[in-house]
Amino acid sequence: MSLSMLAQQHLRSVHLDTKRQRFVARSHRQVCTKTLAGRLESGDTVLVAGATGGVGQLVTASLLEKGFKVKALCRDSQKAKQLFGSGPEIVTGDCRDVASIKPALAGINAIACCLGTTAFPSARWKGKNGPEQTDWVATSTLIRNTPKSVKRFGLISSIGVERYGSLPFNILNLGGVLKFKRQSEELLQQSSLPFTILRPGRLTDGPYTSYDLNTLLKATSGSRKDIQLSPRDDQQGEASRIAVAEALVQAMMASSMESQVFSLCSTEGSGPGQDASKWQALFDRCCRRQQTK
Repeated sequence: MSLSMLAQQHLRSVHLDTKRQRFVARSHRQVCTKTLAGRLESGDTVLVAGATGGVGQLVTASLLEKGFKVKALCRDSQKAKQLFGSGPEIVTGDCRDVASIKPALAGINAIACCLGTTAFPSARWKGKNGPEQTDWVATSTLIRNTPKSVKRFGLISSIGVERYGSLPFNILNLGGVLKFKRQSEELLQQSSLPFTILRPGRLTDGPYTSYDLNTLLKATSGSRKDIQLSPRDDQQGEASRIAVAEALVQAMMASSMESQVFSLCSTEGSGPGQDASKWQALFDRCCRRQQTK
């Protein structure tokens, strides 16, 4: 589908669902001191959906380094084996097909959902892999079939999901990517699952599709290693895939980040790296801002 056709579709649907745009889940406003379901601990089993993608690879590497057991869920097992070797347990399935992912969901303690596709038409859209099928159908199917016993469901979303009716995000949303990501966010927030939602800026660095796990962990993001977190959808800018992956893992390990939604952009500076105490300080600051909204 051409950009002009997408633009025409967008114009026909310019009258956005105002209730959806105004919706802010009550769970997003919960304070960080609520009673929590628990936090991830070394040795827990985490299912990474979209494990062979740019962020998914880094999430997998970070989890393995921290002593977690990882189930790498993907559709191409050969690609996964080439990327990961014997590190994670590789499980094959299509998140749009409940039957194919049921075995992967058995015995897990958490899910890191790194599913995603390009905002505009590309080769990645082939085989019905556009925004609706990926960011809504696949993601919602995973949410609906996640065991209620999980300690956390971590979801990678995007900045702009509450602003796709205005520039520049209405352009980015011509194919519906932000709309469908927001729908999945709402579904997760309204579920009974303990969740963390991360909204990164435009992804930079990588994707690291030709590195092994050891190389992934040594990857750098130049001088832009510091990050800015916000409990609001109020940021614009870029986000290093390295920082995004580490932020998701650290947030899933932090009790204070259960039922929290936060955005992330990369900035100049040294950043928290893999230091859990520095990440916790950033999360605490973000939570304090959330309570003053």
